[in-house]
Amino acid sequence: MSALAPEAGDPSAASPPDGRRDQLLEAALTVIGERGFPETRIADVAARAGTSPALVIYYFKTRDQLLTEAIRLSEDRWYAEGIARIASIPTAAGRLEELVAMTCMPEEEGDPVSWTLWLDLWAQAARHPEVAAVRREFDERWRQTIVDLVTEGQASGEFAAIDADSFSILLSALLDGFAIQIALCDPVVDNERTFRLSMEFAAGQLGFSWSPKPRGRRQRVGQAPRSPRPS
Repeated sequence: MSALAPEAGDPSAASPPDGRRDQLLEAALTVIGERGFPETRIADVAARAGTSPALVIYYFKTRDQLLTEAIRLSEDRWYAEGIARIASIPTAAGRLEELVAMTCMPEEEGDPVSWTLWLDLWAQAARHPEVAAVRREFDERWRQTIVDLVTEGQASGEFAAIDADSFSILLSALLDGFAIQIALCDPVVDNERTFRLSMEFAAGQLGFSWSPKPRGRRQRVGQAPRSPRPS
């Protein structure tokens, strides 16, 4: 499977778009981003979407489902954007760099869909098995994306023959750890620094040469300064 390809059996890849459902998810992303999940009520999402709480409940039976489906929408958009961005990049190292940049460097300042959304997901996953299952699904998709890129680079001779699965766990955990610091506005851990440190780690592990160069701001998913997340 190519990196960022839609997952087999992914209902979002085959289901026709539902405009009203997506409108509610957009409203949920905005409200949760502004208030945080614990302070978000079904009525708040309904008011932002200009509809009734009953309609929100019709589409999403619980608040937890609303949270997970809102992040799923954000993740699917991030992966679609990633496919478009890496399509013309000729090297696996360049494609990996672009994905790390999308994770660490948001494109839009003040985007309400932020890494804080993922903090809410992680907190709910620790207590609710249904949310935990969705969290695992998102993380497996992200790690598989990294594995695919690594194996492509190994096949082309760009990357060292390391264990791609282990590397995907290390890199995804590193990026998630940085995400927490970014979401908490740690003054020492800014976007540029997280990007540079992540790429230095990846280059060292995979055995390719990398040096920082000027680039525009980027965005992953579900993000804060992710969004960050890409899945």
